[in-house]
Amino acid sequence: VCCTAGGLDCSISFISHVLGKVCVHGRQKEILSVLVPRLTALTQSDCIWQRICWRLVECVPERWLEAVLLGFVQGAPGADVLSRLLGNLVVKNKKAQFVVTQKVLLLQYCHKTEVLQNLLGYLALDSVRRTLLIKVLQDLLETWGSSSAVKHSPLEQQLYISRAILICLSLLKQPEIESCRQELLMAMMEGVKCHLDSNLPQIRRLGMVVAESISSRINTDGPVLKFQYEEDGETRELKSLLMQTPPSSAVPSLLDHDRKDMTDSVLPSILETDKKSPTAAAMKLDEELDAELDSDDDLIPYDMSKDKELTTKAPVYIRDCMEVLTASGSEDVDKWEAAVKVLESLIRKNPAATKEVSVELAKILLHLEEKTCLEGFVELRQRAQVAVLTTDPIPVVKFLTSQFYSLNYSLRQRMDILDVLVLSAQELSCPKSHRKMKHSGAQTPGIQLLPESNSSKDWRKIVDERIKSKTRRFATGRSQVELVSGPNEFSAVAGHFFFPLLQHFDRPLTTFDLLGEDHLVLGRLVHTLAALMYLAVNTVAVTAMGKALLEFVWVLRFHTDSYVRQGLLSCISSILLSVPTEHLLEDMTEELLETQSWLGDVVEKDPDGDCRRLALHNLLLMENLKKKLSTTPS
Repeated sequence: VCCTAGGLDCSISFISHVLGKVCVHGRQKEILSVLVPRLTALTQSDCIWQRICWRLVECVPERWLEAVLLGFVQGAPGADVLSRLLGNLVVKNKKAQFVVTQKVLLLQYCHKTEVLQNLLGYLALDSVRRTLLIKVLQDLLETWGSSSAVKHSPLEQQLYISRAILICLSLLKQPEIESCRQELLMAMMEGVKCHLDSNLPQIRRLGMVVAESISSRINTDGPVLKFQYEEDGETRELKSLLMQTPPSSAVPSLLDHDRKDMTDSVLPSILETDKKSPTAAAMKLDEELDAELDSDDDLIPYDMSKDKELTTKAPVYIRDCMEVLTASGSEDVDKWEAAVKVLESLIRKNPAATKEVSVELAKILLHLEEKTCLEGFVELRQRAQVAVLTTDPIPVVKFLTSQFYSLNYSLRQRMDILDVLVLSAQELSCPKSHRKMKHSGAQTPGIQLLPESNSSKDWRKIVDERIKSKTRRFATGRSQVELVSGPNEFSAVAGHFFFPLLQHFDRPLTTFDLLGEDHLVLGRLVHTLAALMYLAVNTVAVTAMGKALLEFVWVLRFHTDSYVRQGLLSCISSILLSVPTEHLLEDMTEELLETQSWLGDVVEKDPDGDCRRLALHNLLLMENLKKKLSTTPS
């Protein structure tokens, strides 16, 4: 391959070989950080240098081409510069086309957003390369809409592909969008379904943002998709990629100059004609508004400063609350709201009355639906359920765990049962005095004592502080706050919370299949079991619970959903932290060895980063247990 320099023919294939070998041996950054800026300046206004640069890259052997291409893409300051440096290399060379359209976009996800913008902008700057841009978008959407990719790909890769899709959409023109509108619509419907089926909120939010962006491009005139989600920096960044301006060629054409001259000549006349009519219309509108306001100035407002809001008296007894909550009709909404607000305090103040109707009350609360837009309704109902369960644990927990696998319950109600079980177990495992302080802190009294009423009682405290400040001590021991202690009430009922949840997880019902499509509830169940196992530390049933939970984990260890696998690994952590070490070695030796081997595979092969982190944490816990046993004298 030759080119002309000063009237003489010269070959640059040797330089291409040197460049490729240097890049493939890891010196890509050093050589291209000097070469790319120099070539950028030379090719800006000289077409001969552009052809030399194209030849330079084209003559790189295929085995080294990927390293050179990535260096140019990462080092170019913009898509227009990359277009000058590479030309139509992706059209001429199949290896370059594979690297640019497949490997960098679908197989790698370590590159920054600027690299994606350079690469896709390079494809958009030439009419020959734009066909590759459309094909790239279709390939990206196929991967984005694959349920297998959503389940098995790490979150970082899915975010990378989402960014590439939005950049492609911003670069395509409306006629190109219309030409493949049906394919985009089908890909959007399949992809958003896969993402909404995921248990991870980040994956669901990614699917919503991308689906909204596709819908806004294919339905410019009609209705578009809109989802409700909490915006964060990640979603704002994704949306900004759709609004970026397409890259333009650095060399302006003659047509651009003519269009600019025409705009400069026509625009002042348009602005001059438009300057008069809006002003007149605005003056007329202001006059009409002033006249309308003048007509309302004679009205004198009512004095409402002494008006008082009518308040409904809250029920005083638990049975009255139950009657109000079960009453059909919505004629007394204020009384219903008052009953919901006061129910928790009534349950905690009257434990004897609560035990008489505990199961019936738990059933009412489980089926209770919001009649009005009561602020904090979900939290109020949940706190009342926890209060009933902690007041009368065994009957209520038997009812709730039996209803978890029953028919005619929604997924939301089943997850509410799991949340109530965890919160109640957490409260029962705390000392009673700590619970009283917690509840009294949450419900602050409305009556405040006057400062003078306490002045006569605090004199001894003031005197003690003065004596302490005047006293000189030569040695003092460590001042420790005495921890509040008390019996663990969860110890007696831990089995009632735990074992019924393990009984029927593999039996599908008509409307409920934990091992099938209801994997969201399965993930919540696994996390609930991990929390109950952790709270059962130092209880009598903890060893039996650990053994049963380890068998449960072993059955589901290869589950495809990452949220479920995270819960299973949390179960392993709870077992290692709660079950006494000697019982682990005596009763579960073989299971622990198999678990250790499985954890090693998770650390090496699991696509989810949180799963790998949890597995490594469990391996470290096992190593610490081994060290602890080796240092303990027999």
